[in-house]
This record gives sequence, C-alpha cells and structure tokens, in this order.
Amino acid sequence: MSKTTQSDVGAVHRMLVKKPFDAFRSSEFISEQWQDLHYEAPPKLDRAAEEHEEFCRILQANGVELHFLAGSPDTGLDSIYVRDAAILCDNGAILCNMGKPARRGEPAAQELAFRDLGLAILGSISGEGTVEGGDVAWIDERTIAVGRGYRTNDEGIRQLRVLLGDSIDELIVVPLPHWRGPTDVFHLMSILSPIDLDLALVYSPLMPVPFREGLLRRGIELVEVPEAEFFTMGINVLSVAPRVCVMLDGNPITRGRLEDVGVRVFEFVGDEICSKGAGGPTCLTRPLERTL
Repeated sequence: MSKTTQSDVGAVHRMLVKKPFDAFRSSEFISEQWQDLHYEAPPKLDRAAEEHEEFCRILQANGVELHFLAGSPDTGLDSIYVRDAAILCDNGAILCNMGKPARRGEPAAQELAFRDLGLAILGSISGEGTVEGGDVAWIDERTIAVGRGYRTNDEGIRQLRVLLGDSIDELIVVPLPHWRGPTDVFHLMSILSPIDLDLALVYSPLMPVPFREGLLRRGIELVEVPEAEFFTMGINVLSVAPRVCVMLDGNPITRGRLEDVGVRVFEFVGDEICSKGAGGPTCLTRPLERTL
C-alpha cells in the first residue's frame, strides 16, 4: 500500500477542514454575505457548529486526523468549503484561482496552512485562468478529470495540466452544462462522486455522454442518484476509504443503492453547513493524504 494525494477513494489519513466559527464568524457577518453569495438562507451559527462537530466525529471515528484551517480576514462564508481552493498531487499543492470572485482570498489562506503543515507548494493558477477544486476528481492515481464550466475555464485547465506535469498520464476535460447559469454552484462533483476505483455515484441526466461512456469503459460501475435526491445533494458523497463514505441524511434511495453494492454509509445532518450553501461533505474537506 502506498501513500498518495492522487486519489479520491483511498483511505484518508489526514484532512483539512474549517470550523463554522472560523468561516461564518458571526451572525452579523452572515447577514452581510449570505444573499450576495446566493445561499438559500442565512446559516444559524450555533447549529452549524453542532453539525460540523458531528461531521468531524464521524471522520475521526474512521481514522482521519483532522487539521483545522484558521480564520482569515480575506475569506467569507464559502471558505468552509475547503476543497475548492487547492488541488493536491504527489508533487505538492496547486493553489487555485477561484471562478467565483468573492472567493479569491481563499487560496492564499490555504497556502499558509499548507506551509505550516510542511506541504510543498507546486504552483498557482493565475491571470485569466480559473480552476476550483470541486471541478477536479481523481479517476485513478494517474488519471484526473476536470470539469470545464463557469468556475473552471480553458486557460485554468491549460495551466493545471502544465503544473501536474509527469504526475499524471491523462487529464480528461469534462464539458459541464449551463444548468442554472453562472451564479449557481455547479461543479464536476455535482454529478460525480468516486466511491472506489471501480465504483462511482453519478447523476446521469447532467453527465456528458462521452464522459459517462468513458467511465464505463474503464470498468467503473455507476450507481445512479434519483432526480429527487439530486436536489438534496444525494450525489455529494465523501469517500473516506474504498466503499466507505459519508453523506447527508435525507437521501434514503441513494443510501440504499450504495449499500446494495457493498458500501458502508455514515450520515450526518447538514442543514446549516451544507444545504444552505449548496456544498456537501466532499466540499467541506481537503484530503491531504490517502492510502491506496
């Protein structure tokens, strides 16, 4: 078994998260930001803290060592979704350039954390290029998929390919649909959650046909999320080990389908930290080290 960051399904050893009090700060700060950030409603801070603590307890019970990202004056509510600001490969961290302008301060805040943790900084997406981590998924240890949508553009993908260099064999560009437009939260991981090297959770109605066919050609079994549970983020599932995952409660059909193929599922309530900001358990985490 080898340690790697180039996986979305290996057993997680270390992970970066951010507590609601460090992202949301105060009720006044929430009131100032939630509408401009297109949240469904203002998160309730105390309840958000309780939900996040339960989420962290599930992770720790699965052997995950948690590192907590400090608060920063240059970040807002969305910084609780730590996946988006950086991409990790075995050569180091790549700092993103956020497609959502209000999140532009997040990569620099994560750079400080990575340096404190002794992680190498491989480079940054810059200039006109944009990439967000929610658009990036490891299909296997040498293959990465990147969603081309409103948050990640062609120039960003070009720069990412250069920075990844010889750490990958293939980068698959996945064209994303317009769906609800530029202001909506729609990433590649809005339609795909890897569960094991040969298993993925998908929402096929919004998947490009060539990408879906490519997953099947690789021998990846696809578990389908029903339409109703797509809207309750049944698709956003965090793998903490092969066929062991964490998901939002309230998605019983998706949970049942995962369990039918041998997946162990842990659930948590995420009304404040997930549903209102449209970011699920995958979004809340940046895995730092996995074992394959």
